[in-house]
Amino acid sequence: MARIQNSQVTKKPGDEKHRGEERGKDSWCSRSATDQLYCESMIKSMPVGVVALSPDLHIVEFSPWAEKLTGYSCSDVIGHSCGDVLRGGMCNIDCPLKAVINQLKPFVQLETTIRDREGRIIPVRMGTAGIFDMNGKLIGGVETFVDITDLKNLERQRANIISMFAHDMRSSLTGIHGIGLRLLRHVDEVDVETRRKSLEILTREAAKLESLVDDFLEFSRLETGTMKLHFSATSLDSVLEELFELYRGKAAEKGIELTLQIGEILPVIEADVQRLRRVFTNLLDNALKFSPVGRTVAIVAHETDREIVISIKDEGVGIEAEDLPHIFEIFYRGSTPSGKEGHGLGLATVKAIVEGHGGRIIVASDPGQGATFTVFLPK
Repeated sequence: MARIQNSQVTKKPGDEKHRGEERGKDSWCSRSATDQLYCESMIKSMPVGVVALSPDLHIVEFSPWAEKLTGYSCSDVIGHSCGDVLRGGMCNIDCPLKAVINQLKPFVQLETTIRDREGRIIPVRMGTAGIFDMNGKLIGGVETFVDITDLKNLERQRANIISMFAHDMRSSLTGIHGIGLRLLRHVDEVDVETRRKSLEILTREAAKLESLVDDFLEFSRLETGTMKLHFSATSLDSVLEELFELYRGKAAEKGIELTLQIGEILPVIEADVQRLRRVFTNLLDNALKFSPVGRTVAIVAHETDREIVISIKDEGVGIEAEDLPHIFEIFYRGSTPSGKEGHGLGLATVKAIVEGHGGRIIVASDPGQGATFTVFLPK
């Protein structure tokens, strides 16, 4: 960047620690044309917006990434006030670069917002620093900024998930607490049938609470990358048959027929049986949740030369085409005609577990025609 040549960022000549930098005539922004070209090429290649400013905060350089992020071209903004162009969240409150230029701070880093050419607000992580010449004279400043929209979206989604967990856990605990109190207060008056129904509700709410805690723990492991699998010899036939017996009653209660079709005896594989159960229970829960009365949910399994293939097929509401590419992303919750939504963690966990076994999972769906999730596990 030609207008900041023979300069240094944030360090003044009297600073003993950086005196060696000041004496360096061959520094990265020296007088050398070759080095200057190198400097400019490096800045142009960085995926960071870079804006060089005059002492009065007018733009003298505007990097390609800054152009891309804001929608302005370099020729549009040269000579204009930084605040007029970026219209940052801090511009009219406490300009971060003014603190640097006034030498109150050597540099400033913060999260703030800017506006692009169309007026859209963009959250950014920004750094600012002053530029001094070899004599310690302030000749301008520099601002760098990175778009953190995705990070902010992730943080917002994470906060929403935690809020949903807290709400659902409180709902279950409130139900358990209320029923328990009623039973205690009227222990001598409650007939056997009422006790039985109350205990059924307590058991159901406790199971829901346990599932929520499991989901939250898996969420934590996914976030930190600490999910570990414990492998042992596993019969998938047995796993699928157990789940079929467990879910057949649940399906019947919803007016849904559950079927199991295993083409042949499946080979024993090395797997984390508890986690594989979690994969298939999640897929079955979803299939039952999104299937209307009178429909069928099918578990189909067979083997190929290299893989064991297990499919969970339903005849429910299906998945919208725009949701399919994102269905396994953590926090993603697509819209459904039924309005039913999960926490956006289940399928991300399923994918992580399957891939941890060296396998893969795919989904096929037509809206209104149901969905088929297929798991491929190596033999």
